[in-house]
Amino acid sequence: MISTIIRKEILLTLKDKGAFFWLFALPVLFIVIFSSIFSGAGSMTYKIPYYDADGSTASGQFVEQLGEIKGFALEAYEGGSLEDGIKEIRDGSRSYLLVVPAGYGQLAAAGQTAEIELYRDTVADEAVAPVMALLESVSAGYQDYKLRSILAGMGQNEEAINSIMEPAISIKEVKENATKANAVTQIVPGYTVMFVFFIMINMIQNLLKDRRSGMLSRLQGTPMKPIHYLVGMWVPNVLVVLVQSTVLLTFGQLVYGLQLGHPLAIAVIVLALALCATGIGLMLALLVSSENMGIAMVQIIAMGGAIVGGLWFPYDFLPKAVQTIGLFTPQYWAQKGMQDVMIRGADIGGIGWTLLILFAFGLAGLGVALLRFKKFALKTT
Repeated sequence: MISTIIRKEILLTLKDKGAFFWLFALPVLFIVIFSSIFSGAGSMTYKIPYYDADGSTASGQFVEQLGEIKGFALEAYEGGSLEDGIKEIRDGSRSYLLVVPAGYGQLAAAGQTAEIELYRDTVADEAVAPVMALLESVSAGYQDYKLRSILAGMGQNEEAINSIMEPAISIKEVKENATKANAVTQIVPGYTVMFVFFIMINMIQNLLKDRRSGMLSRLQGTPMKPIHYLVGMWVPNVLVVLVQSTVLLTFGQLVYGLQLGHPLAIAVIVLALALCATGIGLMLALLVSSENMGIAMVQIIAMGGAIVGGLWFPYDFLPKAVQTIGLFTPQYWAQKGMQDVMIRGADIGGIGWTLLILFAFGLAGLGVALLRFKKFALKTT
């Protein structure tokens, strides 16, 4: 009897074009769109519009020096006068404008402090932050040069000047990840995990269809146990999720060069995720009162879990309160497990907590479904 139910569910899934769209076409589309948008984020060049009101040799040298710094490109403002540029900022059509004011060259030649003006939109903190960091770094470089000149004028030799100017603290960057992390290592596993949970829509529709047709009522008069029916409904959807995850991760590997890491570890995470999502799907199908309610709950679980679980944005970027909530979602643990394998080189021994929690979610869902089955089956609507 279990094999009959499994075959029925597989045939229904193969005939359901909507399921293929939700589970395969849509996630591939999301991966392509967001990978295309963010794949170059690591090598982003910040364009800085500037207005040289001084027009001196010194101001030209300053602008040229900024333009030589990697990651930044200066573009002369061509929108009209300085007042026009400031108006664009006030209107919200421009975030910032770097201005070398008139008199800059004279002040620099006289050894006096020469101001550089950065007109900016008050609410554009994130856009302006890299530019401010650049200007502060250049300002520190000018200060360093000025101090060296003063020390040289006092008769200090080059060795003594270098000793005096040596920073008290140096920063050494040590990267520990086995594989380079980039946008793809966030996007591909993130959207794979997110769209896995849409299998629950298919499960809700099929279980409610069986109840409306009277099939569940008739099964009550047969020797078949509830666990047999639920397993028969569970297994085909687990297989679908295994195929779905394999397709999406392989797509990421072939098209975007995603490094999957330890193959067996990834395979076990995918299996645990499949059992988790479908176990929750069984529970949800037996708890909701209608198909519309079930679809709404799936949207909340899938999309809400994606946000707090760090599927859309890196988990470390989320507010502390959201991070705490994310710890209680299966999406967080699935994403963490995949990234541990892909980025940090973990094997099965390093993903124990991920597997335990995902399997626990799945078994808990099955347990609730068993408790609810008799009441669910006896309903006529």
